[in-house]
Amino acid sequence: QVQLVESGGGLVQAGGSLRLSCAASGRTFSRNTMGWFRQAPGKERQFVAGISWSGGSTNYADSVKGRFTISRDNAKNTVYLQMNSLKPEDTGVYYCAADSDSWTIYSYTYKYDYWGQGTQVTVSS
Repeated sequence: QVQLVESGGGLVQAGGSLRLSCAASGRTFSRNTMGWFRQAPGKERQFVAGISWSGGSTNYADSVKGRFTISRDNAKNTVYLQMNSLKPEDTGVYYCAADSDSWTIYSYTYKYDYWGQGTQVTVSS
């Protein structure tokens, strides 16, 4: 079992930055592929970024490449999402997720077993 709690969301102006954190509990955190997803009002949940268990591999949605950085600290059971140059279209609820079965970083929501409750990010123009 893995429990996930996100934090760090808020209201920011376009061009600004936010850093999201996802604190995990559970002994198997360091063996999980982790992902960040977001969901805008009326839209499906979409993949934003993912990171392998070691942190050696990362993957990003095209829309955030060059602006967002995912990282993890297994000693602290935490995964981060640094978001720079934010745009209004980045607005949404951001969810942290854990995939306990795969070594590959998938962008599909169904591949992830555990989810946090989400944190709201609002980017004003």
